[in-house]
Amino acid sequence: MILRRRMSETLKEWKGRPNHLPLVIMGIRQCGKTYITRQFAEENYKHVVYINFFKQEELKTAFYGSKDADTIILNLSAQMRSAKFVPGETCIILDEIQDCPEARTSLKFFNEDGRYDIIATGSLLGVQGYGQDEKKKRTRKAAKQNKGSSSVPVGYEQIVEMYPLDFEEFLWANNMSEEIIDVLKRCLAEEIPVPEGIHVAMKTLFYRYVAVGGLPAAVNALLETGNMNEVNEVWKSILKEYRSDMVKYAEDKDKPHIRACFNAIPKQLAKENKKYQYSKVEEGGRSVYYKDSLQWLEDADIIRRCYNSSITGLPLEGNAIDNVFKVYTADIGILVAMLGAATRADILQGNLGGYKGAIFENLMADTLIKKGQSLYYLQKDSGMELDFLIRYKGECVPVEVKAKTAQAKSIATVRKHPEKYGVKHFIKFGDYNIGRDGDLLTLPTYMQFLLDLEPEAVTLERIDTEELTRLAKEILGK
Repeated sequence: MILRRRMSETLKEWKGRPNHLPLVIMGIRQCGKTYITRQFAEENYKHVVYINFFKQEELKTAFYGSKDADTIILNLSAQMRSAKFVPGETCIILDEIQDCPEARTSLKFFNEDGRYDIIATGSLLGVQGYGQDEKKKRTRKAAKQNKGSSSVPVGYEQIVEMYPLDFEEFLWANNMSEEIIDVLKRCLAEEIPVPEGIHVAMKTLFYRYVAVGGLPAAVNALLETGNMNEVNEVWKSILKEYRSDMVKYAEDKDKPHIRACFNAIPKQLAKENKKYQYSKVEEGGRSVYYKDSLQWLEDADIIRRCYNSSITGLPLEGNAIDNVFKVYTADIGILVAMLGAATRADILQGNLGGYKGAIFENLMADTLIKKGQSLYYLQKDSGMELDFLIRYKGECVPVEVKAKTAQAKSIATVRKHPEKYGVKHFIKFGDYNIGRDGDLLTLPTYMQFLLDLEPEAVTLERIDTEELTRLAKEILGK
């Protein structure tokens, strides 16, 4: 079924911008990049030329050698007889562009040419050295290639990141009206309880979202069949594809370490101290073996690191401790799939066992990631730990995440010592309705998606240089 996605609005804004650059859409495998791009192009252009470099390897040769737009279009026309390249009316989609770095380089020349709109998509564009082995083979076969012909065209492309469905998109997929979402927004703004009927329905849908995750194929399997066995099969295929990428795109020496880091994520999160420890990946594991492998998973958008902060203050990035971090999957569905099919039934029945903390923390990370946020937490040697630190309404705000209605001991400690930690407000998510206790705002877990984490608007006043010049002349006696 057709899913409403935020990326549709991004694409409309991009097309409506005068002299727009070629667009590059990055994102984790299977998040819906290809579908949304083709749908948008078919609805907004008279002609669409679609190239998938993974499935149509022969078309890569059109981008070898000269990179000027005329030569590339001539080469493509010779290979794609039915394609129509009409200036101002044709959108060219370059899918799986990570498989043809030369095509990425060509975006500069398409931008300078200006006759065609270009949209490129790729799942592994962040992976350093992607496709190096294949690139070396091509270099030997095409000795006339110009040096640097597969460089990234900095300044000649607009890059956006697409994520799996967030909870609001999941609500749209379940035909949840804007009026209902507006009620939630009003309740949050006024800090009043959500009406019971809406509250119960939202909790039910939220647990379904946790069980299924945000990848479109899994969401569609749920909506079309209502059968969790179908969802399980979809996730088996997705995990298999992720692991295949680790084999295809990584260097041979790194492949086993990447798989080991990936497979160790659940047990890392199951620990009381969730700090990522290389020694827990495999017996005798050391950072020298796994550091680059973990970076590969992050560059592939499969995981995100959550860095320990030295203090509860802004800027969060400036206070982060680089070598102390937790690791979360970029979509909650990945973690749940790695925990096994039975975990989905446990989630829907409210029986999470020892993994409830890991699941609900990863869920908060999922929300923040899909809002384009970096992840931070605070942990002291004393054992005090704040699950997340966020910039909220211009302040550093600790966020605690509980599966049920448990007390947040660390928040209680920080609240007792405002002079030490400098924190004025706290947020706690759990199995609650909306409530406030002084500086502590408690919210139902399903309201995470309503956090407004956009940077504060700053309006600068114009400096009257003419008046300053007049004043300067007056001082100088001119």
